[in-house]
Amino acid sequence: MKTKLVRSALETLPPLTEAQRERLAALAALAALSNESIDTSDSPELSDEVWSAGVRGRFYRPVKQQITARIDADVLDWLKSQGKGYQGRMNAILRREMLASIKQSGRA
Repeated sequence: MKTKLVRSALETLPPLTEAQRERLAALAALAALSNESIDTSDSPELSDEVWSAGVRGRFYRPVKQQITARIDADVLDWLKSQGKGYQGRMNAILRREMLASIKQSGRA
């Protein structure tokens, strides 16, 4: 069996500049510090009260997947008649039904 040699991208990178070497050295020095030696006085610990007001998943955006779906023409017309963003509305309707179904079945 014949094998083919694949050259790594690391082999073709240009050499580091002096500024890049200095930055790496500074980062390595920072990483070597112990937790106790780091001054955190400008960022006080958060209380339980602050954490209780937090919202989980506030910035979560689900991954979208493109599909082809066949829906009734009157349903599509109704969605489009509501203005721009009919696909987003369709997704919101489906999500609402999904969450209601999950809640009803007790899986959440």
